[in-house]
Amino acid sequence: MSDTDDKDSKTEAPSDKKVRDAIEKGNIPFSREAPLFASILGILLVLTFAARGATKSLTEKLSLFVNRPQDFRLESGSDAAALIQAVALEVGQFLIPTIAILAACSLAASIFQNVPSVVSERIRPQWNRISPLSGWNRIFGRQGLVEFSKSLFKFGTMTLVSLLLLKSEQYKVLNAMLTDPSLLPELMLTMAMRLVSAIAIATIVLVAADLLWARFKWRSDLMMTKQEVKEEYKQMEGDPMVKARMRSLAQDRSRKRMLAAVPKATFVIANPTHFAIAMRYERSEANAPIVVAKGKDLIALKIREIAEKSGIPVIEDKPLARSMYDHVEVDRVIPPDFYKAVAQILFYILTRSK
Repeated sequence: MSDTDDKDSKTEAPSDKKVRDAIEKGNIPFSREAPLFASILGILLVLTFAARGATKSLTEKLSLFVNRPQDFRLESGSDAAALIQAVALEVGQFLIPTIAILAACSLAASIFQNVPSVVSERIRPQWNRISPLSGWNRIFGRQGLVEFSKSLFKFGTMTLVSLLLLKSEQYKVLNAMLTDPSLLPELMLTMAMRLVSAIAIATIVLVAADLLWARFKWRSDLMMTKQEVKEEYKQMEGDPMVKARMRSLAQDRSRKRMLAAVPKATFVIANPTHFAIAMRYERSEANAPIVVAKGKDLIALKIREIAEKSGIPVIEDKPLARSMYDHVEVDRVIPPDFYKAVAQILFYILTRSK
């Protein structure tokens, strides 16, 4: 069966169980554009609140290499190592807040989409992840076309926004270069903030569309065929054939246990061939007779056979046997409605035995 035919046959909405299983295996809807958008916002935050002061401080300290090179000793390897360590420390102080903000924004975007969880299934080696055929299908399949369209949109948007911004600011850059070059860093920072802001606004539509697409594709991939729905129902409710077999086995065990109790009965009330109820009466056990076995047709005949072999009286009373069969339960005392009729039979049995 082709992939198209398989897709066409999946006409049923995914069940709650399939959705839960997919989530447990790490198969969750996820938009790749949301973390990217969050990173753009993070860059904007860095440019707005951290870049100006950090850049100024780093520029002043690094300018010492140009303005006062004689202050730095480079007479030995230890001097060079100390210098490199000092430069790395200054650059680290500049980069660490930037990296922290970007990481926090990306993490927030992921948490916004789904609650983080550790799923071993996602890191388990799978052949389809390195299979050339699977890779080809991912690249040139529907998902690959969607990813290519998104990349093309992002590239076109960024290019257009950058060109428009540079065109509008080109005269300011030229004037700054010709009049006061010291204004260039501030101007470049302002331009970067405007550029990132414009890109963030332009990609909002892409992010919203990608979030919807990720949810839609996830639900679409989880769609089920009618046969899958039936199989899942069997798994949840139990296979009817297996349940019938288990019920049959339970009935067989109950029947054997019931027939094994017949020799302990005090008497049996029977319809000659159709119904039989075996009862035991001991005052020390209960105030009324207890039903130890009941059955109809073949089981009734078996109860009578065991009773006759064990010397247990069998009393034929068609209406009483029929009525009791419908209203009594095994291992329980008889209902009060039958007290009088059963008491008469007990009196008859006791009188006859004397």
